[in-house]
Amino acid sequence: MRSNLAARDVETLVHPYTNLATFRETGPLVLERGHGVYVYDTDGRPYIEGMAGLWCTALGYSNEELVEAATEQLSRLPFSHLFSGRSHDPAIELAETLKELMPVPTSKVFFTSSGSEANDTQVKLLWYMNNALGRPAKKKIISHVRGYHGVTVATASMTGLPANHADWDLPLPGFIHARCPHHYRGAEPGESETDFSARLAAELDALIEREGPETVAAFVAEPVMGAGGAIVPPEGYFQAIQPVLERHDVRLVADEVICGFGRLGTWFGSEALGLRPNTLSFAKAVTSGYLPLGGVSIDEPLYRAMLAESSKIGTFGHGTTYSGHPVACAVALKTIEIYRRDRIIEGVREKAPHFQARLSGLAEHPLVGEARGMGLIGGLEIVADKVTKRQYDPKAGVAARCVAFAQGEGLIVRFLAGDRIAVCPPLVITAEEIDALFDRLTRALDRTAAWIAAEGLEAAPLERV
Repeated sequence: MRSNLAARDVETLVHPYTNLATFRETGPLVLERGHGVYVYDTDGRPYIEGMAGLWCTALGYSNEELVEAATEQLSRLPFSHLFSGRSHDPAIELAETLKELMPVPTSKVFFTSSGSEANDTQVKLLWYMNNALGRPAKKKIISHVRGYHGVTVATASMTGLPANHADWDLPLPGFIHARCPHHYRGAEPGESETDFSARLAAELDALIEREGPETVAAFVAEPVMGAGGAIVPPEGYFQAIQPVLERHDVRLVADEVICGFGRLGTWFGSEALGLRPNTLSFAKAVTSGYLPLGGVSIDEPLYRAMLAESSKIGTFGHGTTYSGHPVACAVALKTIEIYRRDRIIEGVREKAPHFQARLSGLAEHPLVGEARGMGLIGGLEIVADKVTKRQYDPKAGVAARCVAFAQGEGLIVRFLAGDRIAVCPPLVITAEEIDALFDRLTRALDRTAAWIAAEGLEAAPLERV
């Protein structure tokens, strides 16, 4: 029997990334409260929030210090903006703090309300910069197949997932996708990770040459790919492609929306994987997801171009109402203070070996072809045949069924394209909670295997990514 809240939800809300037709039959999981790594539904049933919300609730739920920071700022200055030279202390202090933390030379910080807005701003700034430099043709953006960068018209074009393009008339012209750096799916038989990385670098070089280096502005990449499958790049990947980008004067933009603020055991994922980006985008864990906030780092060459163009035009014609919202900035400052004071990022490094050991142990399950991650993020791929890597028919929805079984076991995880399942818990998760998470996920896999047998599902033809 559907609750009153669930019935009202079905008749009033459109849910992102949801099969809207089947949702009318299944209805929502309505959550009421959260504490630590647990969230509770309206019946009081607890779930381990194995996705930290949407890769963001790093400090877990009901952190009183973050609530107090928001409350205090609401009572003092609940809203202001940064248009026309207006400012406020939380935005100034947060920008100063972020400049200290950035792993790349940073002249200024521009605030947005989300990761999508941050990456959309990156595109606009790249075009703006090249106009200022007298390079009006240097506008194309390269990103990865299966990369995820947002849902605005520009960032959905950068995103390399079919569902973000189909019937949206995307991608726009000028957005190009390089091969996905997924060794499990993309490598030739016997090809090592370093050899695969070298091949991808050669392919990227050929792609830029084919498009014309004078037309390519930037390469945008996640350190570890998130919504595309929680995919860790092969060994030496960024070290292989960065010389290619430098040779062609193609800027590297790091999408740190998921990896930033401790997920990989470093402040930013770029530090963990050896990226040397010109600029980076951030969001999500900067406030532990408690309030919407994102932004971009701006290096000095970019800032000089922005100065020149705004002087020529008479204004810098970009910004949104909530860019640098004072309450969001205050919460971000407190979040960073807690990361530092409580050694949250050091704690990730300490817990990561246990987390990764439990994750990699799932590779022994009959349904799991790959189980790999880094820090406190991981992905596993369900396959029908572990030897040939053949998958089940996508229409069978095997990963979705597994996620539903996990929910039945009191665990929230997420299914992604390619029958992959992502795990990305709050950074404050304990060793005991890590064990509980993977115990529940193992039971969900067992239930999925039993369901597959009962349904008589068979492998689909082998496809390469």
